[in-house]
Amino acid sequence: MSKRDYYETLGVSKGASADEIKKGYRKKAKELHPDRNSDNPNAEAQFKEANEAYDVLKDPEKKAAYDRYGHAAFENGMGGAGRGHHPGQGNGDFASAFSDVFDDLFGDFMGGRAGGQARSRAQRGSDLRYNLRVSLEEAFSGLQKTITVPTSVGCGTCNGTGAEGGAEPVTCPTCSGMGKVRAQQGFFTVERTCPTCSGVGQMVKNPCADCGGAGRLEKERSLSVNIPAGVETGTRIRLSGEGEAGLRGGPSGDLYIFIDVQEHALFERDGVNLYCRVPVSMVSASLGGDIEVPTIDGGRSRVKIPSGSQSGRQMRLRGKGMPSLRGNQSGDMFIELAVETPVNLTSRQKELLREFDDIAVDNNPQNDSFFNKVKTFWDSMKS
Repeated sequence: MSKRDYYETLGVSKGASADEIKKGYRKKAKELHPDRNSDNPNAEAQFKEANEAYDVLKDPEKKAAYDRYGHAAFENGMGGAGRGHHPGQGNGDFASAFSDVFDDLFGDFMGGRAGGQARSRAQRGSDLRYNLRVSLEEAFSGLQKTITVPTSVGCGTCNGTGAEGGAEPVTCPTCSGMGKVRAQQGFFTVERTCPTCSGVGQMVKNPCADCGGAGRLEKERSLSVNIPAGVETGTRIRLSGEGEAGLRGGPSGDLYIFIDVQEHALFERDGVNLYCRVPVSMVSASLGGDIEVPTIDGGRSRVKIPSGSQSGRQMRLRGKGMPSLRGNQSGDMFIELAVETPVNLTSRQKELLREFDDIAVDNNPQNDSFFNKVKTFWDSMKS
């Protein structure tokens, strides 16, 4: 039985480039792999046929011989085979061909190819998070605060190398510094993290007695942090290089401080604006007058209440709110009136209120308007 043309086997034209040949083989390798074609008894043979074709066409010398003589180039010891074996013999040829596209097929899943270079022994330290609660007054004025952070710091005994006396690590003999090892499993070449060096690519012969070879120690560290005025809940402050120390001399991570501003007993915050709900007596709301209200800076402001004020009425104090975190402007403070109904009335007070109610004319505009609408509603329902 005559063999199929190698180009036809890979589904490419005779003038295909090396990249096109490689892409054709990748496609066929995925399409014809026996694991994906358990119901096709010919899948394995077709898979090997594609491997044989690629083993020849990927090699410039073999490809040139095949283009000139066809399959005869590799029969009867004719020159051009170039490597002393028939292209279709053994599994070694398959492993050679398939390993060329292994990283393309599975590189992302396995973490990418090593690229022929040793992985760095140093690893960057982890970033750390610290939650800091501040009062509204502290958020208004800003502050300098000292915090204690449990973290990893570089070992001073070995200068972060992890080796006794600060000696440099040696190349891992198992993976030759690659950090990964490859093993042949049937048709597949499987790449795994080196079990000897755990993927670092280097080893410490004599680990430091203090840090056990890690190059860092667990320790609490005190830091002075500047909290700017105007911070809000959720504000994130980044301190570069103040996170966990790197492994074996690697760079330190960062420290992220997340601000949580506590609720206040008097003020409610909305961005840069503040709201303060102030209770006023029925008499003050009716006759008008002045009241004194607190401000977030610890001061006092006098506010004039117009006569006839109702609950919910707001008055603005410009510039008495929170400072803007970005810029020199400040928000406003809004005073919201809450008119109180008198309680615990004496007999005389009740008598006076009844007298007032008897002579009250047009003193309750909202009351009169509401019940006029109610009367209109009921009349419309009757009709």
